[in-house]
Amino acid sequence: MQSRRMSLIEAATNVVVGYGVAVLAQIAVFPLFGIHASLPDNLLIGLVFTVVSLARSYALRRVFNAIREAA
Repeated sequence: MQSRRMSLIEAATNVVVGYGVAVLAQIAVFPLFGIHASLPDNLLIGLVFTVVSLARSYALRRVFNAIREAA
């Protein structure tokens, strides 16, 4: 069984790595759609999505852990 703390650590590690990938992807993809964001804007956009991703990952981990415990 994974503790709540370890669930948070795992999810945070996943999204921190994902943040870097997302920012690099934004820098590469946004111009293809005519979106020209500065580096600070790209970093802030990435941060917003990272916070959303962290909350989603943690919540899903807890749901699946509860399902496993109930089985």
